[in-house]
Amino acid sequence: MNKKEIEQILKDYHWMINSIKILRDSMKDAGEGLTAQYGVEASLPKPKGVTGDPIYREYLRREKRWKKIEQYERKVKMIQDRIHVIQDEREFEVLHWLLDGKSYRWIAMHMGLSHSHIRRLKDSIVEKLAGDVPNVPYVPKDTISTKEKSAC
Repeated sequence: MNKKEIEQILKDYHWMINSIKILRDSMKDAGEGLTAQYGVEASLPKPKGVTGDPIYREYLRREKRWKKIEQYERKVKMIQDRIHVIQDEREFEVLHWLLDGKSYRWIAMHMGLSHSHIRRLKDSIVEKLAGDVPNVPYVPKDTISTKEKSAC
């Protein structure tokens, strides 16, 4: 991902997490409110190109919502998988406040820094997150042995 995409995800992270939670909860319902038409409305022709089956339309709507949830989850997971890259304490603190949806000014006031300094820290965070990080789970460096020789 490039820096602009990561910066946008950091900005949107908080509401995406909330949306994922709310959308998952709303998708548990079985689609209440889908009632058949009776009377004159039932005998009228349906608009051309649109199915008259409310169950099918609800299925299509829900399918679009699930795809949106998956899109949000991919973006959120990308940030979560790369958090280990941030080692500096100030950057780590700024990152978590940004993920909570706080503004630069709020973070600056909380940390006793200027909002322009917070912006510079955020730029450094984005730079590190955009770096060439493989898409593998975090493995501590001390568990990787580099002194072994191959058997070949």
